[in-house]
Amino acid sequence: MPRVESYEVLIVGGGKAGKTLAADLARAGHRVALVERGMIGGTCINVGCIPSKALIRSAAVAALASRAHDFGIRIDHHATDMPGVLARRRAVVDGMVDLNWNNLHGALGEHFILGEARFVAPRTVDVRPADGGPLRRITGDKLFVNLGAEPMLPELPGLGDARPLTSRSALELDRLPASLVVIGGGYIGVELGQAFRRLGSEVTIVQRGPHLLPAEDEDVSAAVEAIFRDDGIHLALRSAVASVAGRSGDRVRLAVRSPDGERTIEGTDLLVAVGRVPATRDVGLHEAGIEVDARGFIVVNERLETTAADTWALGDSAGSPQQTHVALDDYRIVKANVFGGGARSTSDRVVPHTVFIDPELGRIGLTEREARGRGLDVRVATVPTSVVPRARTLSETRGVLKAVVDAGSSQILGFAMLGPEAGEVAAVVQMAMLGRLPFTALRDAILAHPTMAEGLNYLFGSPMR
Repeated sequence: MPRVESYEVLIVGGGKAGKTLAADLARAGHRVALVERGMIGGTCINVGCIPSKALIRSAAVAALASRAHDFGIRIDHHATDMPGVLARRRAVVDGMVDLNWNNLHGALGEHFILGEARFVAPRTVDVRPADGGPLRRITGDKLFVNLGAEPMLPELPGLGDARPLTSRSALELDRLPASLVVIGGGYIGVELGQAFRRLGSEVTIVQRGPHLLPAEDEDVSAAVEAIFRDDGIHLALRSAVASVAGRSGDRVRLAVRSPDGERTIEGTDLLVAVGRVPATRDVGLHEAGIEVDARGFIVVNERLETTAADTWALGDSAGSPQQTHVALDDYRIVKANVFGGGARSTSDRVVPHTVFIDPELGRIGLTEREARGRGLDVRVATVPTSVVPRARTLSETRGVLKAVVDAGSSQILGFAMLGPEAGEVAAVVQMAMLGRLPFTALRDAILAHPTMAEGLNYLFGSPMR
């Protein structure tokens, strides 16, 4: 048995929540060990939001080049250089990995441990170091678990043999798929589907439900679908994949069932984007007294406390919304509660969402469907993005702005925007919601002209239903 190394704080997993907590506590004088399997900086920087947005940016440049004549610019020829796209993406990631290494190693030194951890007892892990060194046993007075999540592959006949792309492997392509079939119409599927279409692939998105982005209101999803069809993306909605044949990278065939009957969808490559599962299997959580639910997420309360004493879970594996900014707030909650005597909770969070398609989709708060489903008395305002002068100067007038307002208090309950810089505009509405301002505050605010935020004047000044 290896010698036990004892710490005040043991953090397993170096994603956004874990790495931020580790560096913060170490600089404050706590004795902290951070164990990370190998992705310095976590999923977001290495295989998630940062590399995907770098790819999406390259796709946006390709789209602008193809529309150069709309802006009075003549480009006689342009082509996608996928090795160049990959090199740029890797350079972006490598730069951020270096920043994270310097930050973590500077704060933790030798207590930043790269290796595979397995729980063997309450607040105790055995770590097999990545450098091949001897097994180490590490224990902490307090344990914070930040295991993350990974792409899910559904059980479909033939899918394993097809070796499909996932949100990770698709980002490592140095070639352009001739024809890409995407299973899944959630945010990952639509982001990558549109990106590869703009880089030059033929793209088909297969979605089981009636709409892309099913968490959105139908009118917002329909606006996204109209843009995708206009961009030449084929949509197979209300379509369930029954089986897969062939090999991704060569030729794949999907047997698909829909209300119109059965048909075959073919492509050279297959991308599966049907969600992510927590990375909690086969790591010994039971030995640590940490319970998981039926889907594998760690069971936590509103303070992110697990079923084990002095043990907290953060980020994706704790069932938090799978977004980096939510993981950062998980860090704030446990830091305030455990080390600051606070009483912060996940129950009152107002979480923004941005889908990085082009134009962007930004949302904050309740959808109209959610508000009416709760029996709330609401009024709804909707205007097309084309009413915003800035959208016209950008030659990007497709989309919609929508707000849900409480009929009694006039406070904003929710907002969605499909249009340029929508994520930034949603942040403006979020501030109004956090300040409990009535919608009239944005209606009457002097917002700079011509900006996309000025669209809030038009939206909240429009007739409500």
